[in-house]
Amino acid sequence: MKKMLLASAALASTAATAVPPLRGPEAKVAGIARTVDAQRMRATVAKLVSFGTRHTLSTQTDPKRGIGAAVRWAEAEMKSLGLETLQTCDTVTGRRVPTPTKVCNAVAIQRGTERPNDVVIITGHIDSRVTDVMNFTSDAPGANDDGSGTAAVLEAARVLSKHKFPGTIVYAALSGEEQGLLGGKILADYAKAQDWNVIANLNNDIIGNSCSSDGMCNDKQVRIFSEGLRWQGGDELRAQVRSQGGENDSPSRNISRFLDGLAERVPSLGIDVMQVWRNDRFGRGGDHTEFLNLGFPAVRFSVAVENYNWQHQDLRTEKGIKYGDTIENMDFPYLARVTKLNVSALAWLASAPPPPEPTVEGAVSTDTTVAWPDMLRSESGHYVIRWRRTDANNWQKTRSVPAGSCLPPDREDAVLLASQSTISIIYKACKSALKGVRVDDWVFGVSSVSEDGFESPVASAVPGGAFKPWVKPAEAAK
Repeated sequence: MKKMLLASAALASTAATAVPPLRGPEAKVAGIARTVDAQRMRATVAKLVSFGTRHTLSTQTDPKRGIGAAVRWAEAEMKSLGLETLQTCDTVTGRRVPTPTKVCNAVAIQRGTERPNDVVIITGHIDSRVTDVMNFTSDAPGANDDGSGTAAVLEAARVLSKHKFPGTIVYAALSGEEQGLLGGKILADYAKAQDWNVIANLNNDIIGNSCSSDGMCNDKQVRIFSEGLRWQGGDELRAQVRSQGGENDSPSRNISRFLDGLAERVPSLGIDVMQVWRNDRFGRGGDHTEFLNLGFPAVRFSVAVENYNWQHQDLRTEKGIKYGDTIENMDFPYLARVTKLNVSALAWLASAPPPPEPTVEGAVSTDTTVAWPDMLRSESGHYVIRWRRTDANNWQKTRSVPAGSCLPPDREDAVLLASQSTISIIYKACKSALKGVRVDDWVFGVSSVSEDGFESPVASAVPGGAFKPWVKPAEAAK
């Protein structure tokens, strides 16, 4: 009898702590992410290592060795999935490129079925290096830096190409990162030339190991780096932020918050987000920075703990310590979990409407009014107003606003919205008054929600908070 009682108590305890089944959007993205395959990613990294070196200055004509062969192989892999592919290229010279050199990215485009100009981009850099950044002849396996990110790009393409999404997904293996973020700039320039509405760039750089050189291991978290104050906009934007706030509310910071929330809502992904609130690791950089320079929201995924013996190192053994970025140092189950988060985020962002462009009014008033142009163009979805104390890290309060309540703007609303919006035509004005909420003490934002429940990241109602590249208010009002 005692054993039966203990067994019953154990079952009751298990039932009380059981995770409820996922529903709606969370269930959909979890189901898609479930097909990420760690062994396929191992094979991808092994293939990348087999090119010997993928240094940007290495041979572009050898069929088996060098950056040219690697880029052609990556493009062919994505093309085999039925995706539209191309190489975005530019001829570059610079401090780390002493002679004019053609730098090319392997890119695939999965066009959206409803909103093909709303684009989310996943990137990883395909080039590699050893200790001397100018050494383009020695073997540079680049297994983790950044074979891991390239493997995530290719695996995301394999998994997501089997599904259709309202928005467009772009997959890119970038060259030239180690020589000065060259591939990132080339692709960001291409996105601008195509007039893409870039919702987010998810840049994956060093995402495939879980132990550091000091013995510290962490395979439960991935770091997401995001800038706090929008870089693009310069001193003029900073003057507005000083007056109205927004130091912690760039679109990239809200992408970071979105990813953190997604990982919590979909525990089957098996990874937790460690938000690191700076653009990149201390004094260092990655390709997402070039997207930020043009005003596109971008974040960097990177391992929870780095092993510096395996980064930018000649292959060697000294005093019993092995140096070099080789495949046996990688943790592929961990890489798969990070990739599942990427896949889920891409599927979610390509399914959600674009974030709105809110403004806020309430100076010398006991009430606050939040307004934004109607982005949904229908009454089937809704919006969520969110606000938090200025010293809080995440949103605290919410109010849902049906799209059907948005009305053609009167003159006052049109002027308010046009003053900061990049939308040339305002079809409807959405507006909500928050009684007894004083604008001085809170930060406000708004998200868009599709009919089937996919919610966009929050766009903060601060200077530079809109997800589109920042423009001067005087130019936006024209």
